[in-house]
Amino acid sequence: MTTTMRITGMTCGGCEASVVEALEGVDEATADHEADEAVIEGDADPLDLIAAVPGEYEVESTA
Repeated sequence: MTTTMRITGMTCGGCEASVVEALEGVDEATADHEADEAVIEGDADPLDLIAAVPGEYEVESTA
């Protein structure tokens, strides 16, 4: 299953790495600060994914 999260507040590659690191335990995760999104592969509960995102970033939606 693929989940796309719209995440604001990421401004650089370091931010992307922080988000991806926080999403450990999924099959694969990528983040893109220019697109304001993270794409997650795996069967994780979307609420768990939202809770895992560091507090300095805001999850606006998941799909």
